[in-house]
Amino acid sequence: MKHNTRANKIIRTSIVGIVANVLLATFKAVVGILANSVAIIMDAVNNLSDALSSVITIIGAKLSTRPADREHPFGYGRIEYFSAIIIAIIVLSAGITSLIESVKKIFNPTEPSYTTTTLIVIVVAIVVKIILGLYVKRQGKNLKSDALIASGSDALFDAIVTLSTLVSAGIMLIWNVSIDGILGALISIVIIKAGVEMLVSPVNELLGARVSQELIHGIKQEVKEFDGVKGVFDIILHNYGPDVLIGSLHINVIDTMTANEIHGLTLRISQQLFERHGIIATIGVYSIATGTGKRSELQNTVIQCLSKHKELVQIHGFYYFENEHKLSVDIVPDISINNDEALQTQLTDELKQIIPDEEITIVIDHNYSE
Repeated sequence: MKHNTRANKIIRTSIVGIVANVLLATFKAVVGILANSVAIIMDAVNNLSDALSSVITIIGAKLSTRPADREHPFGYGRIEYFSAIIIAIIVLSAGITSLIESVKKIFNPTEPSYTTTTLIVIVVAIVVKIILGLYVKRQGKNLKSDALIASGSDALFDAIVTLSTLVSAGIMLIWNVSIDGILGALISIVIIKAGVEMLVSPVNELLGARVSQELIHGIKQEVKEFDGVKGVFDIILHNYGPDVLIGSLHINVIDTMTANEIHGLTLRISQQLFERHGIIATIGVYSIATGTGKRSELQNTVIQCLSKHKELVQIHGFYYFENEHKLSVDIVPDISINNDEALQTQLTDELKQIIPDEEITIVIDHNYSE
């Protein structure tokens, strides 16, 4: 339901874009016919093509709401990223085409001729495109929609290009200096750069970009507030669309908790994560040895030894296989460590000097979320 509500808002915003472009195209076509201007009529056709980005956004939003099936068990949310990629490519193509034409004008400048009618059309187009672009882009940010953000940017760049032609025409009329090609080339480069940036965001999401640090820290704080949770580790989240996050995390609990108590605790945590964030989470459990037995003694010895290493960000997951005289502990090194095997050997040797009678396994985890 939440995803459908978001998709409906995206569709409504895109419809506004289509309506605005169609009305602007109609206005230009009527003025072009009355003024017998082929240029204005062609510009009207261009406005109809601008509505294409909004159509693509609507199609992407519609397809993304399709329910999960056997072939796509996590749904179709990532289709939105493909919509954003297509729009970004459209913007890139427009920037490259504009750059080529602008370079031609630098070497073969032409003197623009504007009438009162064409100036009115240009000013109206600029105002409409700026208002439309700002509205769509703002909605895109609010709804976390790369496709809407790209569509809004496309409209704003249209306004900038049109404004540049107006500025260059004014300079030509006042100072008789043609900067049409130079100004166009500079703006084209800006558009190309923006197109590349638009492309990077959805591509990164498809490749598996990290989720926001605010969300990760928020999850940690929320889970730590549950009675019985002594620590939160190994948060891993996969993005299957703006509203679908699937992943896992581990919690520390004392070893005296019963299986039933642990079951209830992990159930409450997973329910809260889904209700608040739409996260489908698997909760793993590490036990903390309590009491005065050998497990507690070994746990304290291992943690004290490893804690001396400042390059270790986390130490957790201690477990002792008493009958086999084996122990295991998980560590998370910082980014300064680039040789995991050497670190494992070093730490294992250090622990062996303290507890020579135990078989030691050091598991190196990697921080996938922070």
